[in-house]
Amino acid sequence: MTDIFELSSRTVDELVELIPETGTALGLPGCDHRWSDLSPDGYDAQRSFWTRVLAEAQACETPDRAHEVAKAVLIADAETQIRVIHAELHLVDLNNIASPWQSIRDIFELMPDDTVAGWTNITTRLATIGQPLAGYRQCLQTGLDRGLTVAKRQVSVAIEQGRAAAGPSSTFNLFLDRFDQAAQENSALGSEDRRALEAAIEQAKNHFGLMTDWFESTYLLAAHEQDGIGRERYVRAAEQFLGETIDPEAVYAWGWTEIERLQARYIELAATIDPRLSVAQVMELLEHDPARAAGSVEEFVAIMLERQQGALASLDGSHFDVSDHIRVIDVKQAPPGGALAPYYSPPSEDFSRPGCVWYPTGDREFFPLFSEITTAYHEGFPGHHLQVGWQAAMGDQLSRYHRLLTWYPGSGEGWALYAETLMSELGFLETPDHELGFVASQMLRSCRIAIDIGIHCGFPIPSDQPFHPGEEWSFEIAVEMLEDLAFETPAMAESEVVRYFGWPGQAISYKIGEQAILDLRAERSRQPDFDLKQFHADVLSAGSTGLDLLRHLVRSAPTA
Repeated sequence: MTDIFELSSRTVDELVELIPETGTALGLPGCDHRWSDLSPDGYDAQRSFWTRVLAEAQACETPDRAHEVAKAVLIADAETQIRVIHAELHLVDLNNIASPWQSIRDIFELMPDDTVAGWTNITTRLATIGQPLAGYRQCLQTGLDRGLTVAKRQVSVAIEQGRAAAGPSSTFNLFLDRFDQAAQENSALGSEDRRALEAAIEQAKNHFGLMTDWFESTYLLAAHEQDGIGRERYVRAAEQFLGETIDPEAVYAWGWTEIERLQARYIELAATIDPRLSVAQVMELLEHDPARAAGSVEEFVAIMLERQQGALASLDGSHFDVSDHIRVIDVKQAPPGGALAPYYSPPSEDFSRPGCVWYPTGDREFFPLFSEITTAYHEGFPGHHLQVGWQAAMGDQLSRYHRLLTWYPGSGEGWALYAETLMSELGFLETPDHELGFVASQMLRSCRIAIDIGIHCGFPIPSDQPFHPGEEWSFEIAVEMLEDLAFETPAMAESEVVRYFGWPGQAISYKIGEQAILDLRAERSRQPDFDLKQFHADVLSAGSTGLDLLRHLVRSAPTA
């Protein structure tokens, strides 16, 4: 009889063999020079793989809770992967932020570049980038042949990104500067290596240019105008992010009640900053006051790193027992060309590469801080960095698969948004400015519920709302909501709405996941021996599982 822990570890190794980019993300050696098969045949191979894993996991015995948890997690993930592949979402996997079109480029940011072997891997992947792009194109062409495409809006953004990747200011060119810096510290990197890298960069740019030409000449012409995917497909899409099935009508109504609650909180906080000004005028002040901003990219990154380090030092021991493995966290400027939202990359399996918060800065040189403080806690500590690192550092208490690969945005993004709420409760948003930034963050996630469900399920705006009562959703109205209610800049609002339209079901995971954790906390707090630190440990120890499984694991956690 196979042991579930052995199966889980073997699943990681076999998955890395099947999808080498997974190994790169985990920091595992030996896979950085290869690409996965992104063609329909490649996804058929993945389905066969997960079907076998599911059957083996179902046959495993569970002599104790650790084995029960490992089995439940692996079964849930295998079933999710099989459902997603069966739904053939890979035939319409193109958007502005989280499709193969981005991940093929982004994987290079996680590749080691301090050794000759590391640069050989980078050069090899650049030179062979046509392989995954060809498979990806086969998937999209198969969808096209079946009359399945994404909306024109997503294709247009993909074309913009492709032209940037293939053009004279391509992010691929940045590898030359990185190589030169590495060569100064490593004399084994020579001119021949650099020439090979230059040639590989040109190959990569050429392949992106050819794919972009196909998008423009073929795919765009067949893409449809409608952004929404319909209620049935939306519920299916949301399930893969949440790990639970939602009632979209009920969630949509709840999102609007949250918007009303947060609008009232806006008014309260704005009055404490300047009672003479409206909420919009206070936001304008916070956006443009030099005394409330960082004046350069370098200063901004330094402030964000200081926030991470200060939060970790303050909360370690009192609210969390932080593993030594995750006491280091990095903050970096993200490479240009992607979406404008910040993001987090996890540490490698051996923790030699620390977790990192990435900030896309675009053309900005002025960074208002009022809204960035709460975002720092979301992306870093005690948000993603603590949760992902906690899970990875649990060693033999969790299966290897659970530690390294289980990730549902419902619990993952839900925890990160809960971290913002917690930092507000603990007084880490020291000024009304920062607290208003937190409320704006909550408002953004509430608006996401309204926009995402509204556009994809075809629900009109409620007639009792002051914002476009009774009207149907459009791109322009969605952008207006983010500008007027969440006070996003026009560029960020447009980027966000394109994201929601092209990545259905993901945007609602933040708020729904946070509420699930808050509900669990309220439930636990009614017990006479309630301990907040222990509650956090139980949630974090469950990992970023689906919400249904998270509830079960937290409720059934052994008492201390």
